[in-house]
Amino acid sequence: MSAAGVPLSWYLVLAALLFTLGAAGFIFRRNIITMFMCIELMLNAVNLTFVALAYHLRQVDGLVLAFFVMVVAAAEAAVGLAIILTVFRNRASVQIDEVQALKD
Repeated sequence: MSAAGVPLSWYLVLAALLFTLGAAGFIFRRNIITMFMCIELMLNAVNLTFVALAYHLRQVDGLVLAFFVMVVAAAEAAVGLAIILTVFRNRASVQIDEVQALKD
């Protein structure tokens, strides 16, 4: 039990649900921005798992891993948004089906 009385399993179920929603959105959506947001959702689900387990086990390791995931997510956001903006300027669309033929 955590200090607020919420069991660890609730956090893990919530993280699994968020990760599943992110994975499903990434697989089934055809919009680059939506896919990008789904990747961020999956990273946040992993962070929730790391932080919940670190708190439950009273260890700092999970918090350090969550910090590194946040650093990777920030770098991914900067590079990913730059790529999305470049693709939109060149193709005038953010639909993945219209962007797949990058040879043109």
